[in-house]
Amino acid sequence: MGVEAGRFAERRLGGSGAAGGGPGRERAPGRERAPARSPRWVRALLAGLVTAAVVVPLTAAIRPGIPAPDPADLAPVTASTLEEAYAANRANAELAARTAAGHGDRHRAAADRALAVPSRRLLLFDGRGSGRAAEVFGDLAHTDRVAVLVPGSDTSLDTYERFRTAAAALHRGLTRQAPAGTGSGTAVVAWLGYTTPATVSTTAITPDRADEAAPDLREFVRGLRGVTGPDSRITLLCHSYGSVVCGRAADGLDADDLVLLGSPGTGADSAADLRTRARVWAARGGDDWVAEVPHTAVALLGTTVGFGTDPVSPDFGARVFSAGDGGHSDYFRPGSACLTNLVRIVLGETSEVTRA
Repeated sequence: MGVEAGRFAERRLGGSGAAGGGPGRERAPGRERAPARSPRWVRALLAGLVTAAVVVPLTAAIRPGIPAPDPADLAPVTASTLEEAYAANRANAELAARTAAGHGDRHRAAADRALAVPSRRLLLFDGRGSGRAAEVFGDLAHTDRVAVLVPGSDTSLDTYERFRTAAAALHRGLTRQAPAGTGSGTAVVAWLGYTTPATVSTTAITPDRADEAAPDLREFVRGLRGVTGPDSRITLLCHSYGSVVCGRAADGLDADDLVLLGSPGTGADSAADLRTRARVWAARGGDDWVAEVPHTAVALLGTTVGFGTDPVSPDFGARVFSAGDGGHSDYFRPGSACLTNLVRIVLGETSEVTRA
């Protein structure tokens, strides 16, 4: 889910994206208690009506897909073939940039071309449709700790730079904090490995895209083990709708820690129901509008609408940690309480994580 939906909600409801007072907020002296909120089913119905009111006009405005070459045909990547894979994917990104430019899409051409520069380390690139990519920060072949970022709605090759910024901030934090004598330190992977939903769309409130993405995420993590070795520790950091993806992939996902950030839910009633060996963490910023999303799940027309139990609630049973007072797009902001805690989780310094 993206920040624009929060702003839209603020305009419609006349309040902040975290109305009702998130963690870290205090009521001003003398201020009366806010009226009781509407029943959950009423808020869910209103959210559905708002979505329906804007989905149809936006759907008509979606631009047609830009042609792109098929992805590079690569054998399973190992530590010794990483550089070959990076080079092949960069070459494919350059070809995709030329193809997009030839069809008049200068914005996509620029996005593809940025991924093709020699310094970029791409484990995956596919310029077709909204696009897919997986970019490495750090020395993946010589690390024993890997963090994989799984993005939420409205993330594509066209918006990739903001996702990359989050991954780069995490890597810088890990590099500064990593204990001495840890070799090449940690690696971070920005995994845009699925077609994310638009924030304002029916796909953003159903698990269908997550169900499609889950097998690819499991396979990608298995592939990482083939590069880093079986003893490496892998942490998945799953933001917004990305937490739905991680929730659907959890059973069979070879990860050590699963971190849910600004999550609307995972589709599971509890952390135990995820059926994962990973430690499950959850956090939500005090100004994150996701706090106002109804945490329910209803079967409707062959699918499920909503994602169930709030991951930061006691009922879910995750390890809830402090994310400070940030909003939905602030979890990887440099200097933030959340980024500090994410670094500690990835490094295994779990006793230092500040709990909410």
